[in-house]
Amino acid sequence: MGWRDKPRGEERAGVSRISFDVLGTTGREAIHEATLQVLETVGVKVPVDEALDMLDSAGCAVDTATQTVRFPRRVVEEALESAPGTILLASRDGAHDYVMGGHSVGYTNFGEGTKVYDLETGDHRDSTLDDLAQIARLCDALEMCETFEMAVTPTDVPPEDAYLESFVAALRNTTKHVHAGVETGEQLDTLVEIAAAVVGGAEALRERPIFSVDTCPTSPLALYSPTPEIMMRCARHGIASNVISMAMAGATSPITLAGTMVTHNAEVLSALTLAQLACRGAPVIYGSSTTTFDLRHATAPVGAPELALISAAVAEMSDFYYLPCWVAGG
Repeated sequence: MGWRDKPRGEERAGVSRISFDVLGTTGREAIHEATLQVLETVGVKVPVDEALDMLDSAGCAVDTATQTVRFPRRVVEEALESAPGTILLASRDGAHDYVMGGHSVGYTNFGEGTKVYDLETGDHRDSTLDDLAQIARLCDALEMCETFEMAVTPTDVPPEDAYLESFVAALRNTTKHVHAGVETGEQLDTLVEIAAAVVGGAEALRERPIFSVDTCPTSPLALYSPTPEIMMRCARHGIASNVISMAMAGATSPITLAGTMVTHNAEVLSALTLAQLACRGAPVIYGSSTTTFDLRHATAPVGAPELALISAAVAEMSDFYYLPCWVAGG
């Protein structure tokens, strides 16, 4: 049985399917084949020794001088076969669990803002830890928010402690699943210890993972630290990793949207492969915040129509692979 034959499971009752066919069957196959060609002939830069050793042992071609890895088709497709099609994003209280995957559609808030409009003073100011806590409470009460993303970055705590303070504030102020961010593998281990203490131990956390971790490849075609460490450690802990490519068409990826989809796909599949090699069956989310690049203003507009087209294409590719999908809404 190959990855195309993965069991699809049943659709969630009462959830309408949203469909916007951008690529079509021919387009999905073309992007898949072009992606495998890029992975096998161009490769991905992975400057992390542990990851290079693991990929080398799996049969990938590793150039230690350039820290570039070329992925044989077999290795990638075996990883796609073992990656689960649905993932439980467990809530802290058990009342707001969300099963991600298939054609079910859920929503979360956007994340990592650095400014807020103060509702009491009217000032546009730097975001604080209290802002994060209040937004978490708001999202906890909103029925349309299935999970909670770190809405803002607290600028009133030391930068090296922001990941920890944010995580604790989120757990204290929402019962919903939390999407967290870390900058090192050691930070991830710390969050695992905290979450395990909340749910009653490491095994309980494996059964009901109340948080997941976002990580971003570096376009074009690189998995710089901490992405490899996050993929490997999340896999071993049973924590879902959300691989969010943030390619910019015309800047860090080809100017054509089809070309950008190929490099985007290569980045996500290379990270997914690493996770599956670390622990077969590891939960991985196919993510995207990829958009175009505004050549006139040198910005990456997330409200541009190109983002919507790319997000729709990403959803099609994740469905093609039967992987849970997370895309930016603009």
